[in-house]
Amino acid sequence: MPHQEHGEPGRLPGVDLYAPFTSDTILEVRTGKMKPLRSLSVQSGIEKTPRHGPVRVTELGLEGDEHDPTFHGGLDKAIHGYCSSHYLAWRTEFPSAAETFQPGSFGENLVTAHLNERNLCIGDVLSITTPTPPEDPAATTDDDGQSVLLQVSLPRQPCFKLNHQFQLKNFAPLTWKTSRTGWYFRVLRPGGTVRAGDTIRLVERRHPAWTIERVQEYLHRNTADAAANEELAGIVEFGAECADAFRARVARQRTRERRDAREGAAGGRQQQQCWREYRVVERTRQTARVVAFVLEAVEPVAVEGAVVGEELVLRPGAHAKIRLGNGLVRAYSIVDGDRNRFQLGVALEEKSRGGSRYLHDVVQVGHTLQVGAITSAVPAASAASNHVFVAGGVGITAFLALMEHYKRIHYAATLYYAVRSAKEVPFRERLARLGDDVVIYDKAAGQRLDIRRIIEGLPWNSQLYFCGPKRLMDEAAGEIKQKGIAEKEVHFEAFEADVSGDPFEVVVANKGGKTIKVGEEETLLECLQKEFDDVDSSCSVGNCGTCRVSLRDGRVDHRGTALTEGEKATSMLACVSRGIGRISIEI
Repeated sequence: MPHQEHGEPGRLPGVDLYAPFTSDTILEVRTGKMKPLRSLSVQSGIEKTPRHGPVRVTELGLEGDEHDPTFHGGLDKAIHGYCSSHYLAWRTEFPSAAETFQPGSFGENLVTAHLNERNLCIGDVLSITTPTPPEDPAATTDDDGQSVLLQVSLPRQPCFKLNHQFQLKNFAPLTWKTSRTGWYFRVLRPGGTVRAGDTIRLVERRHPAWTIERVQEYLHRNTADAAANEELAGIVEFGAECADAFRARVARQRTRERRDAREGAAGGRQQQQCWREYRVVERTRQTARVVAFVLEAVEPVAVEGAVVGEELVLRPGAHAKIRLGNGLVRAYSIVDGDRNRFQLGVALEEKSRGGSRYLHDVVQVGHTLQVGAITSAVPAASAASNHVFVAGGVGITAFLALMEHYKRIHYAATLYYAVRSAKEVPFRERLARLGDDVVIYDKAAGQRLDIRRIIEGLPWNSQLYFCGPKRLMDEAAGEIKQKGIAEKEVHFEAFEADVSGDPFEVVVANKGGKTIKVGEEETLLECLQKEFDDVDSSCSVGNCGTCRVSLRDGRVDHRGTALTEGEKATSMLACVSRGIGRISIEI
């Protein structure tokens, strides 16, 4: 039985959810129209009301029912089922929200009392029939070949809309942790009708070992079990959402095995930075200070990726380490693209130390640059009801693709963007397509971005994102601290960092106790990379955590944003943080 974190589903009074399922009664049939989700502009079909009388079943679900096609609906998600017995457990565990936990509040189409994630398996075929009227004893309740046939296709994947529905932050993950998500049906035989009181009966069970509950164990918790991933990837009845996830895991596992075999034959793995050549194929001036570069890999990688465990497609918010022709190494936010072709937006800094100056003055279409680590830096915050981005200047490059992504999947997202003047807005056309969700502050016109006012006006369950010059970031950090906003509800994406300070000494305990001296204008990362080949890094400004090292002893002046307060007791960021006096670390 999978790990349960909240209560014991299946142990509700008078209900044994683990009892085998052969038939059950449909208590309610529900449909709904798309409308704004409770205090949001986001459209949702989660609000469904009971239907009285027969409802026709089509290939795409119940007649008159509407879905947000981004996450719901379609052939694999035509009908949503949920067990009403779960609501007692939810009301017990969340008494403050007890009134909201009523049948239908998960957006289900079919409400049952016994059929649930523990006795329902992927690929199950079920029929729906109307019970024989007492006055018609000659009628039959058997499947006569005309009843509706459904097939279990997917467990429901919860999103932020459940948090908003019940006004409980981070509620959605609890649904899969307790296996109370509900499930989806595809329609194998449409054309009939369904109504409250009908009987839903198991006709065929193709995968008796794979209940919805057990699938969720490997989908969410035990994701590295190679044998389970292989078996689940082979279930043809799975809807694409799950099938693609398991097949991708299998592909990565096979890539790892091939790599390990090659490295074993070669006498072991050399852990060092892998640099790939990219050619500049486009150069576009966005503003007087910002130039966009499109880089394309000279030798493209296959879909499985050049680096094991990394997808070809990049999550919005990634950044790349670039080795320039003048010997400098810099990290830049990726505006959009994948590992074979991506776009950067680079501002010419007034006090450039050579990086932005080289790109602006020297690099043209046809030039090649070396690209090292590509790291995703902006964490997903799918539990938030609202995403509020605050950017200044070239800081827009860190958030533009993420903002577009959230809007594309119908999340609530707003961008507050400060620029020196209206002429200094890069990627203007893309920002314009986001419409009223972008608020631009033109400093030349006397407009000022007021971070305090933005924070004070935050809607419930918001996630904040900041990227901009040091002044903006310092102001934001101060306001966040004053308002007592939790660390996990804010992301700081710096593009500059103060790395200088007093000299210090570092003992690298797991490298023979070697002592390294770090000078006033040097970083620990630079010094470690001079001595050892296996020191990874990416952003170099304390955003991503790639350069994190273990702190064994000593005091540290922590800088950057990739570590929580709790993590700072045992770790430090080698790219920006500085030791005080003498410290001991492991890499």
